Amino acid sequence: MPTLAMAALALSVLLHVAWNLTARHTEPDRRFLWWALLAFLALVGPWSIAALISEAAWSWRLALLLAVTCVAEAAYFVALGIAYRHAPVPLVYPIARSSPILIALWTTQLFGERLPASGWLGIALSVAGVLWLATTARGGAPARALPWALAAALATSIYSTSNKLAVAALPSYATQIGYVSVSFIAAWLALSWENHRQLGHWIPKAAPHPAKWIVGGLFIGNAYALVIYAMQFIPAAYAVAFTNAGIVLASVIAMTCFKERIQWRARLAAMVTICLGLWMLTLA
Repeated sequence: MPTLAMAALALSVLLHVAWNLTARHTEPDRRFLWWALLAFLALVGPWSIAALISEAAWSWRLALLLAVTCVAEAAYFVALGIAYRHAPVPLVYPIARSSPILIALWTTQLFGERLPASGWLGIALSVAGVLWLATTARGGAPARALPWALAAALATSIYSTSNKLAVAALPSYATQIGYVSVSFIAAWLALSWENHRQLGHWIPKAAPHPAKWIVGGLFIGNAYALVIYAMQFIPAAYAVAFTNAGIVLASVIAMTCFKERIQWRARLAAMVTICLGLWMLTLA
């Protein structure tokens, strides 16, 4: 794997872990995702969207791909937010991150990308480990959360495929993060609509501590943009699968720092399975 792609994905993993741990320790009624996206758009949106407008290789194809990403991104955040209200992050997020197998199907069957057998096996192992890890989580109402977590996985596969097809027209990191900013506008509006539909108001009445949602927003946006950056060099399914290393890291932190030892043997076996799959991807 190219060094630049590996470095971008490693940083993306750290940012994913940081914002997910923050969301994990924020009360659901404080709508962490809504506030985090708002912070990102306020701080990064203006200059990054300007870069996207002026520097991207615009065409009807790029505009269509951006529209697809916006719709899928909005669906992802709404589905993820609803799932988090029914079950804890350790159950919901791994299911939502099971998308690499779908991405591999879309890119190979619809767009002619070719993956070696070792690549398919690595993706399958990493996804199996992620789903295994989800089964060790406890609490909430899993039956109510599962459809929304699966919907988030489907949405992830759609916007990731769209991002891969668009990245050739995004010549710089500024344009790539501008692309993310536009999609986050759609996601933030969708979350606002969900607030209004469920609670009767567009803006959440309570907010997390400002440090949480401001820093969290910067982490979320850059975590997404770094994956798009890596897609310049490797297949989309590989890029998204590698970010699942963050689930392993978050689980290690939960088990060691927060003393979450329930089903630790099964969790450890699941993490080893994920790592084995990712190791195979480095060789593919």
